[in-house]
Amino acid sequence: MFGIREAEIVREVVRAGGFRAAAQRLELAPSAISGRIGALEQRLGVKLFEREGRGVRLTPVGRRFLEHAERLIAVRDLIVDELAATAQLAGTLRIGVAESVVHTWLPAMLTALRDRLPRMRFELSVDTSVELRRKLRGDELDFAVLMRQLVPEEAVSTPLGRIEICWLAAPTVSLPDGPLSPAALAAHPIVTFPKNTTPYMEIERLFADPRLPVPLLHGCASLSTIAHLVRDGFGIGTMPRRMAQEGLASGALRELAVTEEAVLHDLEFWVAHMPGRNENLSETVVQALRAASAKG
Repeated sequence: MFGIREAEIVREVVRAGGFRAAAQRLELAPSAISGRIGALEQRLGVKLFEREGRGVRLTPVGRRFLEHAERLIAVRDLIVDELAATAQLAGTLRIGVAESVVHTWLPAMLTALRDRLPRMRFELSVDTSVELRRKLRGDELDFAVLMRQLVPEEAVSTPLGRIEICWLAAPTVSLPDGPLSPAALAAHPIVTFPKNTTPYMEIERLFADPRLPVPLLHGCASLSTIAHLVRDGFGIGTMPRRMAQEGLASGALRELAVTEEAVLHDLEFWVAHMPGRNENLSETVVQALRAASAKG
């Protein structure tokens, strides 16, 4: 019957006090205004305006039409505003995380993101920090949670927190009493993070002293597999302390006390994104991830 444009024209004629003034405000010819009003009146079968000197005034039916038209325009404006505000907060968000994060902070992180971005679909990649760095640079990821040392220099990044790493063994593994030295640890196969990761290289440096025996070092990309191998007595291992809590509580694992030189550094994680990408989402994502990591 009629569109939003006709409703806007009727409203502008009333506000301007006439067809000619309304035409100037709407940047239309006066004949175009009167033609649109005439066509609208013909379609509706009613008279909306009456001439009054050089101006016009609404008929009773016209006043009723204007009431409905105002509501129609207001609803249109509300829809436009809401869509404009949320258009960039919907779609697919590609997030990459290191596996240490999967077994520690990830559930809380995804819950926090879901609560803040309920219309967003999350596409999750789990990889080493080296690969996450490459994918972030190659626009295969929107955000990456990776180790501080591997954050791209050109990225926008924010610290999240630290994850403690501990030495573990099955209760059945025979070990000397007291804190274990690197030499005592080297007497057993060691299962740890995959090769070329920061934890693996730290363990390599730990046994770099030529006076120490060379341990049999097994790199594994799956922390869950490391946990299984350690529980089964395949060797001693390293993993996030939080990930080991269940095994420690049940007695399937025991944490090893080690000498000072064998204590492993915490893993320090940052969230990063490339400048110029997803700037509208960055504050929301970073706040959600920081809140989640602070709880863990």
